[in-house]
Amino acid sequence: MRNSGRMSGALRTTVVLAFSLPFLVLVLQAFADSWTAPSLIPQEFGLRGFRDGFAGGGAGVALTRSLLVAFVVTAVSLLLAWPAARVIGERRLRHPGPVVLLLAVPILISPFAIGTGMTGWFVRLGLTDSVAGLVLAHIVFSLPYAVLVLSTGFSRRLRLSEEMASSMGIGPWRRLLMVTLPETRPTLALAALMAFLVSWGQYGSSLAISGGSPTLPVVLLPFIGSDFEVAAALSLLFLVPAVLALAAANRAGRVR
Repeated sequence: MRNSGRMSGALRTTVVLAFSLPFLVLVLQAFADSWTAPSLIPQEFGLRGFRDGFAGGGAGVALTRSLLVAFVVTAVSLLLAWPAARVIGERRLRHPGPVVLLLAVPILISPFAIGTGMTGWFVRLGLTDSVAGLVLAHIVFSLPYAVLVLSTGFSRRLRLSEEMASSMGIGPWRRLLMVTLPETRPTLALAALMAFLVSWGQYGSSLAISGGSPTLPVVLLPFIGSDFEVAAALSLLFLVPAVLALAAANRAGRVR
C-alpha cells in the first residue's frame, strides 16, 4: 500500500511538473528583457515584451476585437445549436449518421482552407475585414462543437420532466426556465465554453477573412519567429480570457 501511495504521489508530481514547467518558462520569457543562452534564467527582467506588443495599439485593438467576436459567436452558436441539438439528442432522426458527419466537416478540414473558400463570397457581400465577417466565419467552426456537445444534454429524463411539467399546466416559457435550462445547465455551460474557445483560438479563418482587421492570434503568430519576449507576453494575454472562460463554465455548470 505504501509503495502504491508513493507511486501515485510521484505520478501526480510528474503530471503537475509537466504542465507547470512550460507555463513557468512562458512567464519568465514574457517578463524578460534579456535572456540569452546558456543562462537558465533571464539576465534582465522588464516589460519590453508587453510594451513592444502593444506599441501602436495593434494588440489592444486585436484583443478587443477577438473578445467581441468570441462573445457574439458563443451566443449565436448556442441559439442556432439548441433546436438541432435537441433533435439529435432526442434521437428524432431515423439516420443521424449523415447529419453528424456533415456537422463534423468543418472540424476535419483546415480552417484556412475553409476561410479561403469563403473569402470570395465575403468579398461579394462586403464582409471582409469586418466584425460581422469574422463572426460568420467563426460560427462555421464553433457551431458543430456546440451542437454535438449540447445534444448530450437532451436525454429521455429531461423529456419526461418536461412532460410532467406540461401536465401540471406549466406553460412553455416557464417550463423552459424552470425545467429545461436547469437540467441542461452543465451541458449548456460546456457547449458555451467550447464555442468561445473555438472562436477565441481561430487563426486560419481569421487570417483569410479579415487579415486587414486582425484578431489576437493573427497579431501574435508572427512574433513567434521574430521576438520571443513579445510572443510570450501576448501568449499570456491570450491565455487569460480562456482561463476565465473555463472558470466561468465550471462555476455555471455546477449542479446545485
